[in-house]
Amino acid sequence: MLESGDEQPVPIFQQLARGHPSGRDDVRRYPLSLRNVEDLLAERGIDISHETVRFWWNRFGPMFAAEIRKRRVAHMRGYPQWRWHLDEVFVKVNGKLRYLWRAVDHEGEVLEAVVTTKRDKLAALKLLKRIMKKYGAPRSIVTDGLRAYSAAMNDIGVAAERHEVGGRLNNRAENSHQPFRRRERAMQRFRSPKTLQKFSSVHAQVHNQFNQERHLVTRQVYKQRRSAALAEWRALVA
Repeated sequence: MLESGDEQPVPIFQQLARGHPSGRDDVRRYPLSLRNVEDLLAERGIDISHETVRFWWNRFGPMFAAEIRKRRVAHMRGYPQWRWHLDEVFVKVNGKLRYLWRAVDHEGEVLEAVVTTKRDKLAALKLLKRIMKKYGAPRSIVTDGLRAYSAAMNDIGVAAERHEVGGRLNNRAENSHQPFRRRERAMQRFRSPKTLQKFSSVHAQVHNQFNQERHLVTRQVYKQRRSAALAEWRALVA
């Protein structure tokens, strides 16, 4: 039994995580508020409060994300890293500005998300060290014109010719913020940097699991990849 106001057996949560028998996976994949999820579950005959949904997310979300990350990191380390895209955006937490730094690869896979209080060399260095420890060094790194990136790369010995800056080269990283922004609006922002870091890390891994870049492949290929992603997810939460 779960230790919450509305106790439910863990298998109920697993059923929800696997998705509705009809194929609807609204709970995990779409920008819904906790109360939206509560209403959807009520429609399915499951009577719980939105606080129970919050409890479930806090307890199980990081576990699922860690397992997804473990599998994907092990897979990606077997291939050379071609190009990384780094970018940062500001996020308001209780009226104060915080910075969410994000690294994605050339296919749009979110490698890491880091929350900091400042937008400086130390913050950029924190992001670079974390992703290089997991994935190794890429052939090139694309950033915007922020000087903190160049300073951080000099500190860790990344050659200047491997650093690319300019124009629309970094659209890949900038576009990667959009799913997060949609979720941020649905959640009415964040109350602490710790919550922001936790959510951004979990959300990135779930997004990676289901991001099939459908605009780049035929519908038949997309359907095959979608089915494979769903099968992996159901095995994960079983």
